[in-house]
Amino acid sequence: MSVVSPSIQKIDIGGGRIVSRSHGSAVVFSELSSTYPLKLLSPRITQAGVALVYILSYGGGLVGGDRIKLSVDVGSETTLVLLSQGSTKVFKTRPGNRASGGAQRTSCSSLGPITTTQTMDVLISHNSALFLLPDPVTCFRSASYNQIQTFRLSGDSSSAVLLDWVTSGRKSLGEEWVFSRYYSVNEVWVDGKKIVKDVLLLEDSIEDTKPLPQRRLGDKLAPYSCYATLILYGPLVQNIILSLNAEYETISVFKMNVPSDLIWSISGISDGKGCVVRVAGKDTEGVKSWLGNALRKLEDVMSIDMYRRAFSA
Repeated sequence: MSVVSPSIQKIDIGGGRIVSRSHGSAVVFSELSSTYPLKLLSPRITQAGVALVYILSYGGGLVGGDRIKLSVDVGSETTLVLLSQGSTKVFKTRPGNRASGGAQRTSCSSLGPITTTQTMDVLISHNSALFLLPDPVTCFRSASYNQIQTFRLSGDSSSAVLLDWVTSGRKSLGEEWVFSRYYSVNEVWVDGKKIVKDVLLLEDSIEDTKPLPQRRLGDKLAPYSCYATLILYGPLVQNIILSLNAEYETISVFKMNVPSDLIWSISGISDGKGCVVRVAGKDTEGVKSWLGNALRKLEDVMSIDMYRRAFSA
């Protein structure tokens, strides 16, 4: 249920705001608003203390020049789950495409691919949690995409699960790593101290490797077609962090003649209060299955039904 504040400020094109607050055993929204091409939907759920918001886009994707800016405020004693429905599709720029950036798209059209940008600024209060579990970003041929996400946690009592992943493209159409640029930055702050800055840049620039053959982006990323970064922090995910660390210690490192279908690593942060997990897989479903198993203990917090919404096939 949403309770709209009478003092809502005007939102720019492509903007959105989510403000969740505790109201007894329920979570209400003092603000849940968005403008084209961004759409925010919150279905009614039964889990006490938990709210769910779907982050969507009109037309099923974003095009060059779209600018999405989302602000999220997770109030104390609340848990907010952010999901999407299907992958975030980023289309290439072409004449006639609509773009939330307006006239600027026309003035820059001669400079090459126009970048789609998406920023998210999140405040996570004491004794609250954010579970950001979207489907992966899929960039179509020649698309350019920038994503900057900043998460500010209030002390060690707040928790976060932050998933950021990207696929190679539309494999069924022969599009693998043929987008122009993918740039993603995730920063996590706790009480004003930055504990994580994770940057991923994938750019299809041809390297001058004479006398060796030229290598395109797909050559450098092969044989994997899906890459994921998972950031965990806080008391609600300590059991998951311990389980992943224990599993990783059992992995034998040895040279293989054939690359594994899926590889992963884990790095501790903030004296063990959090971790960064990186996953690469030959197919998206394999990575999704691995993530679903790794995070299964979240069922106890966000309910089995909501967990299945995040990781069902």
